[in-house]
Amino acid sequence: MRTALALLFLATTLSAQEPINADRPGIADGSQSVGRGVFQIELGSERDHFVDGDVHALSTPLLLRYGLSAPIELRVESEGYGHVTAPGFSASGWTPFSIGVKYHFLDKPSLGVIARYFPPSGSGLFKSEHLSADVRLAADVDLNEKWSINPNVGVVTQNDGDGRFTAALAALTLQYNVTKKFNVFVDGALQSPESKGGSASVIVDTGAAWIVGNDTQLDVEAGWGARGQSAPNVFIGAGISHRF
Repeated sequence: MRTALALLFLATTLSAQEPINADRPGIADGSQSVGRGVFQIELGSERDHFVDGDVHALSTPLLLRYGLSAPIELRVESEGYGHVTAPGFSASGWTPFSIGVKYHFLDKPSLGVIARYFPPSGSGLFKSEHLSADVRLAADVDLNEKWSINPNVGVVTQNDGDGRFTAALAALTLQYNVTKKFNVFVDGALQSPESKGGSASVIVDTGAAWIVGNDTQLDVEAGWGARGQSAPNVFIGAGISHRF
């Protein structure tokens, strides 16, 4: 009996010591949920530059995650407060938000489904009068002790003002673990089409993440739009994630 209790205590202690697993930075989301009763906040700041029109945009992406059970988490997500400037123009407002869930349903390979619903929301220049939704399959695959890949595939339905359309989504992150708590990555994302009757958009991104203790992560990233009209030409960002 004592041995069983000791093993249970050891397993619980080891589980509690697992470092935070944040969905930021990068483009692809992970397949793991935060765990039952765990609340996690992931907050960042991003600066985008669109060469066409010399537009600069600042956003504060925010993701709130709460574990309803071991495999299921509730998610609230938004690009936060936005501010846009261009020659002779300036506007601010709140971006649309989404309500979603992540369901981690398989361990090896690690697989999860993420679904989001965006109701009409936002304010000012960023206000959306149309609903949209997307669903993605996310995977985490360890290639060895240092290298891992994180692919996402999915579909989105949205309205860009010219009418509703459906598009395919894909993203892939390649991560190298310098240590157990410091990693660097490169990733890319595709949406096809990016607008009703449009072509595909492609974003490429790179960055690093550093876990402080077990419950806090700091990150930086930079990227560019490789194809399409909707993606920024260049963007940089930084953020912090914390688990409660």
